[in-house]
Amino acid sequence: MVSEIKTKFVQELVKAIQDFPIVGIVNMANLPAQQLQVMRATLRNKGVKIIMARKKILTLALTKSGKENIAELEQKLKGMPAILLTRDNPFALYATLQKNKSEAPAKGGQISPKDIVVKEGPTNFAPGPIISELASVGIKTKVDGGKLAIINDVVVAREGDVISQKLAETLKRLDIKPMEVGLDLVAVWEDGLVFDSKQLHIDEAEYTHNFTQAAQWAFNLAVECAYPTAETVEILLQKAFREAKAVAVDGAVLNDETKDEILARSEQQALSVKKEANL
Repeated sequence: MVSEIKTKFVQELVKAIQDFPIVGIVNMANLPAQQLQVMRATLRNKGVKIIMARKKILTLALTKSGKENIAELEQKLKGMPAILLTRDNPFALYATLQKNKSEAPAKGGQISPKDIVVKEGPTNFAPGPIISELASVGIKTKVDGGKLAIINDVVVAREGDVISQKLAETLKRLDIKPMEVGLDLVAVWEDGLVFDSKQLHIDEAEYTHNFTQAAQWAFNLAVECAYPTAETVEILLQKAFREAKAVAVDGAVLNDETKDEILARSEQQALSVKKEANL
């Protein structure tokens, strides 16, 4: 009976994988149950389906789906894996998971998800045994105004390092929370291509800035080469007017637009001559 249930589950999972164009792998290790429930609701509202099962069953379902190059995705299964299925794009899926992560203090034995940097500056600690505690993890301090101050920025752990119990306790005392609690996206399959999570990271602020800068460059180029568009025609007419007026003034061509400048220039020249001639 149990075997039949498993077989039916695998068949349903295979069909679901075949029906969705985007297949993601997440690692749920160290994810609190309460946060998992919140994430399930968030993903469901965005049309993302999350399926949890033993690694062996997930591997079997992925294999039986017959998707191109799916074996590369199978190799990414690790920790406590689950499958995400969506019709959105991989970048949107990554962004959704990242935005729903929260900071958490480090625990001894955890792997650092990034370089952990302790910034220079004042602390609330009075001089005492804390000096040697900070020094033991590479943080140099000095006494400033009766309180300890960190002398310079220091990287206390590199991405991928195991965080020691001593470092975890020190970071907690400094109120530094380097860990992220949430679904950890490992990789995503789309059209035979497998993207690691790092490849899906987009700095939205930088992306927007690049678009704005490109638009400004295109606008400047169009103006410089006198290419008329709805956006440039007003600037081009203003530029043409200024250049034509400058030529007219330089050639002493009198008209309503140039007379004031020509007369002012003539008067200035006359005054200059008068001064030089001592008249």
